[in-house]
Amino acid sequence: MAELHPQLIDVATLLGTWTGSGRGEYPTIEPFEYTETITFDHVGKPFLAYAQRSRSIATSMPMHAESGYWRFPVVGLVEVVLSHPTGITEIEQGTIITEPSGVIVIELISKVISMTTTAKTVTALERSIRIDGDVLDYQISMAAVGLPLQPHLAARLVRE
Repeated sequence: MAELHPQLIDVATLLGTWTGSGRGEYPTIEPFEYTETITFDHVGKPFLAYAQRSRSIATSMPMHAESGYWRFPVVGLVEVVLSHPTGITEIEQGTIITEPSGVIVIELISKVISMTTTAKTVTALERSIRIDGDVLDYQISMAAVGLPLQPHLAARLVRE
């Protein structure tokens, strides 16, 4: 394993594999429950590699996946570059702070969303992530298919 890049020391708590379950909703679909695995890894450079996979609790079938990179160019700033197999790419930017209690709070807002001609139209994404020790909670809001930004996903994951 490569030595951790100095720019990543403050965010090293993200490293590893997180698993758990969540619930999704959107006005155009039936509510659903899912299991999820997220992995943050590094190769010694000033970014984290990110991979996400989810499966339906009801059917065990794959539901979603995304992969990309999380960058931390300066203390307190995070930039995320993601690709989805549904034909969507996104760039999000936001803040990462560590509260006095040690809880890490990450707030991300989409800056650019690109889609292939056959992808569902997504116009905005926001992610709110809270890490308290070995527990990662998140909420994702989405604006898609002509609807305004609204809650879409929420999950609780635990570090393996």
